[in-house]
Amino acid sequence: MTVATGATAPRRELVRVGRVSDIPLLEGRSVEVAGKRIAVFHLPDGFRACDNACPHAGGPLADGLVGDGCVNCPLHNWRIDLATGEVVAGGDGAVRVYPVHVRDGELWLEV
Repeated sequence: MTVATGATAPRRELVRVGRVSDIPLLEGRSVEVAGKRIAVFHLPDGFRACDNACPHAGGPLADGLVGDGCVNCPLHNWRIDLATGEVVAGGDGAVRVYPVHVRDGELWLEV
């Protein structure tokens, strides 16, 4: 039996990235956090966030069409699941996803 001693989970930080009203339903917006571009999307069931660059050719995902919990890259139409970050159509790959918290009408990204 192995017992971990002194091990701690990586610390997560909440960063304010805007207001709920900044992102219309079924649209995305690009924000910069610590020098990195992240796409934040407003879905019918809440907000999702992922790296803004498509794994295929770096297309700006925040500019893509949103529907059924996915975004289509505006360059070559790769479809990415916004809950998992996995490419579900167009090729193979994934983007990193980030939890989004809503507090008092503001959007907070967990990084």
